[in-house]
Amino acid sequence: MAKRAVERSRTTLTGIAEAAGVSVATVSKVVNGRTDVSPETRARIERLLVEHDYVARGPGGAQSPVRTIDLTFDQLVNPNDLVITQGVTEAAAEAGVDVVIGVAPDDPLGAAWTRKIAHAGREGVILVTSELTARQRAQFAQSGIPLVLIDPMNVPDESVPSIGATNFSGGMAATEHLLKLGHRRIAMIEGRHDALCNTARLHGYQAALTGAGVTPDPRLIKQGDFRFEPAYRAALELFALDEPPTAVFAGNDLEAFGVIEAARVHGLRVPEDVSVVGFDDTAAAATSAPPLTTVRQPFAEIGRAALRSLLRLAAGQPLDSHRMELATQLVVRASTAPPPSHT
Repeated sequence: MAKRAVERSRTTLTGIAEAAGVSVATVSKVVNGRTDVSPETRARIERLLVEHDYVARGPGGAQSPVRTIDLTFDQLVNPNDLVITQGVTEAAAEAGVDVVIGVAPDDPLGAAWTRKIAHAGREGVILVTSELTARQRAQFAQSGIPLVLIDPMNVPDESVPSIGATNFSGGMAATEHLLKLGHRRIAMIEGRHDALCNTARLHGYQAALTGAGVTPDPRLIKQGDFRFEPAYRAALELFALDEPPTAVFAGNDLEAFGVIEAARVHGLRVPEDVSVVGFDDTAAAATSAPPLTTVRQPFAEIGRAALRSLLRLAAGQPLDSHRMELATQLVVRASTAPPPSHT
């Protein structure tokens, strides 16, 4: 009889409570992930929720009782985004959490968007490569929605957890690899000037040169914006110098591919005439011509770590650190070799 009552009421909270023999408040605690319910009661309620396909109704419309988080990108054009998504969704599946994937609106952290997230009943939000202002931090804090940043563009406030890679050591490792091969005129094509990761890679490049007794030459540092075309044009300028570089460290793999194309157009062979190192180790790096030496970022593990951190925040648990950097790794392939004078 209780089961039929639940079915007739389209499985409302009241129907579930009657079927389980508990109060509506107790059912609500289970639906919202509260821990102050006995294991036996929780198991009974969760069984009924699943059995009757419970759907909660609230100000935001229909929503699933399944725990859900938002994974939001600034734009879905970077090949690394797929690997980050894989890491987040794998960790979410292990935790029994659904993931809603989307692209940030023009004002991604505006009040209207945070209200929408709150009304949808999300447990939290993971933002990828976004810039967070003080006003936006305040809006998230007021909404009570946990937030974790992946590879933020600017230096995040200590109150907002962020996860990235060891960009400084990655930039240093790439440059040291070229130095060990015998290169001294090593150029760098930067990514976006306003990106925190770009600044760290640039500083790693400069530190490696200085450590080897090589004075960084500002004429060998060009802007590439993390994109193929700007890097291609920048590399053409480098190769046209009276003393062109014998090696180029690119801010990411897309830039490295632009450098390789510029070398081809300029009549240079890679790596016989010029060596090229990228950053990221995208899927195309191993199959490019020649296969690209690059710095691998652990994108999947970054995604998993972000999801785990977000769920800890949602549960009211403290984090060990509000800034986590996972180790990069230099992957040596066929795009680097000693400079022509050393062969």
